[in-house]
Amino acid sequence: MDAPLTVADYGRRAEELLPAGPWAYYSGGAGDERTLRGNVERWRARTLRPRVLVDVGTVSTGTTVLGTPVAMPVLVAPVALQRMAHPDGEPGMARAAAAAGTIMTLSTLATSTPREVAAAAPSAPRWYQLYVTKDRGVSDALIAQAVENGFRALVLTVDAPVPGRRERDARADFRVPPGLDMPAVSAALGGSAGFTAADFFSMVEPSLTWLDLERLVASSPLPVLVKGVHTGEDGRLAVEHGAAGVVVSNHGGRQLDGVPATVDMLPEVVDAVSGRAEVLVDGGVRRGVDVAVALALGARAVLVGRPALWGLAVGGEAGARHVLRILHDELENALALLGCPSPGDVRRTHLG
Repeated sequence: MDAPLTVADYGRRAEELLPAGPWAYYSGGAGDERTLRGNVERWRARTLRPRVLVDVGTVSTGTTVLGTPVAMPVLVAPVALQRMAHPDGEPGMARAAAAAGTIMTLSTLATSTPREVAAAAPSAPRWYQLYVTKDRGVSDALIAQAVENGFRALVLTVDAPVPGRRERDARADFRVPPGLDMPAVSAALGGSAGFTAADFFSMVEPSLTWLDLERLVASSPLPVLVKGVHTGEDGRLAVEHGAAGVVVSNHGGRQLDGVPATVDMLPEVVDAVSGRAEVLVDGGVRRGVDVAVALALGARAVLVGRPALWGLAVGGEAGARHVLRILHDELENALALLGCPSPGDVRRTHLG
């Protein structure tokens, strides 16, 4: 069988390899999955306006995110339960991100500890995704693990006060396989084993407010990004309450079905933030050209979750590394053909 050539090839191969339940969990969305589909389709609807006779003899995809140099404006998004996809799990993903010269974001619901991930790629930058729990002691313990193990930022997820109605999971009768644990959560709870994702979401604080964000920013030794921003109003409020960055995200279409695709939410958030914090975006990015569109709309970088996970499912660490290489090479090509020697040269005038 031919080696995968594109991110989509990896997605098709992953569907063939994964059991029905895990595939439903990773690939599904909420409700009728309109937002899930729209996330991908709306990137395709954007057109580009190349400029010619620009010196692109040397093209670099390098940039910085929150001051950290990265080899490309493509980061790895938090994805839960990665050892369910492949035994390499989160440590393998961390090594793949390190090889790609970019940042990995570790999910709260990881099947590896922050310490294991840090040990897998000790010199690579890494972020920690955080849910705030009703018992703030659990959240504090998770933050402490991230700080202790050299994570450089907290990514506070705010669009999941309750889980979305993920009907594909229910139809596939998805269950976390026996023997898989979320050890950071277990440790924060005092050593409980066999804790499930559904159990965890029953602990998430649904009454979180902007004042809680302000308190977290004030108490955290790490910069805080707010993930799950849908509107310009909330992008502005995030900055006013101390966020170092915002991530335009609809949770991969897994929360409220019917919200816009992230590419369509991005411009108003960028305009509202108005350069006071960095704006990132995730959801539906499948091509380097999509990254170029995000840059043109004002995003500092994109995060990819499912593509990297598909690579992991197909080939472990090597598969995830190849997916990131595909996106790098596609972006490099897109920049050259746009007439942009670097990500910083992409402007809204490059959009049709």
